[in-house]
Amino acid sequence: MKIKQLLLITFLTCILSVFAQKIEHFKSFRDMGSERYFRFNYDNDYFAATDENYTQGYNLEIVLPILENNPINSLFFKAKESTTKYGLAIEHIGFTPNDYASKEIQIGDRPFAAAIMLKSFIIAINTKQKYRLSQSYSLGIIGPGAFGKEMQVGIHEATGNKIPQGWQHQVKNDVVLNYSLDYEKQLVNIQNVFSLQGETGVEIGTLFTNASLGLNATLGLINTAFTDSKSKKGFRVYAYAETIGHVIGYNATLQGGLLNRKSVYTINSNEIERLTATFNYGFVVQTKTLYFEYSRSAITREFETGSSAKYGGIKIGFTF
Repeated sequence: MKIKQLLLITFLTCILSVFAQKIEHFKSFRDMGSERYFRFNYDNDYFAATDENYTQGYNLEIVLPILENNPINSLFFKAKESTTKYGLAIEHIGFTPNDYASKEIQIGDRPFAAAIMLKSFIIAINTKQKYRLSQSYSLGIIGPGAFGKEMQVGIHEATGNKIPQGWQHQVKNDVVLNYSLDYEKQLVNIQNVFSLQGETGVEIGTLFTNASLGLNATLGLINTAFTDSKSKKGFRVYAYAETIGHVIGYNATLQGGLLNRKSVYTINSNEIERLTATFNYGFVVQTKTLYFEYSRSAITREFETGSSAKYGGIKIGFTF
């Protein structure tokens, strides 16, 4: 079994550089009820009939017990009396202004930006105290090295849409080094039909620095992520909703790299909205081995001259 797992990890490492994303995959309503799984995540503002702000992203994640040997895990806080899952993911995120087909800099709109990163993460679940602690380190690059231009142009050429022309003005290459910590506590669980969770989180690094506070709820045939896996149902179908408030410290996709200040166009620090809000909702269908999700998201404007944004996504996974 260990040889098969190592082969799978090697294979995924080879293909992961092709895909990636801005997808949140740590929340309890996305728990797959296994310590061995693979999941593909895809976001696109096409689902919301727009093509601006956060335009699209990909994510491939894998969780395996053998990843406990990852040396990065020694940098994480250890949660007591918890069951821990160990994973790796590759994420790619892309952002464009409204008039992405123009060759001119879109003054007053967001800059073109893309980032790609390798993420090492752990998810610790305490079934006694009903909390979930997720941590990650991300290492990567923001800028032309993240191939945002090539990806968006290729997709638009294949689908017959307008070709983006402004990527020459994108945020310049810079290092991505980020740490995130998310804490989620179950507040209410009514017979595994309805659950309510409080959540808080923090991100610190060269890509994003922020803090958040929110609530999420699930309704349907659910398996709460805060109970022992032996008591969980085989089939689940449910809806979820989540609202989060954010305090923004730094956003390199708007303000440019923290170290490389040579980007031709960025949003000034005094124009950044320091308080933002996000609303997410979606539907999940799960069996013991398969996972399907459709999601929609909306976020308030992130800078003074910007606008609110909407996007949607799908997630497909399997356990093994």
